[in-house]
Amino acid sequence: MPSATKKMKKTGTRFRNIAGFRGAVALLAAAGLTVALGGCTKIHATSPSDARAQAAAGAPGRFGTVDCRKAKCIALTFDAGPSENSARLLDILKEKQVPATFFLLGARHIEKYPELVKRMAAEGHEVASHTWDHKILTKISEDEIREELKRPNDAIERLTGHKPTLMRPPQGRTNDTVQRVSKEMGMSEVLWSVTAKDYTTTDSALITQRVLDQASRDGIILLHDIYQGTVPAVPGIIDALKQRGYVFVTVPQLLAPGKPVPGKVYRP
Repeated sequence: MPSATKKMKKTGTRFRNIAGFRGAVALLAAAGLTVALGGCTKIHATSPSDARAQAAAGAPGRFGTVDCRKAKCIALTFDAGPSENSARLLDILKEKQVPATFFLLGARHIEKYPELVKRMAAEGHEVASHTWDHKILTKISEDEIREELKRPNDAIERLTGHKPTLMRPPQGRTNDTVQRVSKEMGMSEVLWSVTAKDYTTTDSALITQRVLDQASRDGIILLHDIYQGTVPAVPGIIDALKQRGYVFVTVPQLLAPGKPVPGKVYRP
């Protein structure tokens, strides 16, 4: 079976080709605009602050003691793992006492590193889906979308005892059909507001600076622990943002006391 690293080398060109798209999405997201993805569909995303405001008045937070209505919260998220780098990343997060949200790939990732998936859940991180095989959901049939979402959900539930309720569509591409199927399967979509474009560089200092330049309250940071420069950048990112007064939370914590609503798209 090919390694995760070899797999990602083969797909490296695909990730580099979407750099411009992701950058455009990040800029629009930061501006709080509606993004047109997957053809002509306009995606109306819900911000974390709106999700919190829409919750019942006085509702208790479900996820620990952090109240992001008052605290300066930010969410650290990692796509396309687990990988050979994930154990070191989990060590760093444990040492820094920082929770993260992991959007995991199924093929050659979940199936190759099941113990890391278990560890992510056991150490308090949010384990979510990035589909089974990174197919672009807006380009496949409804049945194929269901399969791309069902397989990682089933695998994660077998390993952790909990079925994911969050997913990140590959390349951030979604449309009405993807949202309808997600709703049917009890899942919400999560996009991002900060991208380090770590698929374009192994320079950890550059990755760190890109994150710090874009970080803002209620931000959702997109990183990939499959790339060699990313994990070494994480300690500096955490330390610098803590110095700026940020509190790290998972995506569900960012929305609390609101809860992720199946079929909705969340983005700062």
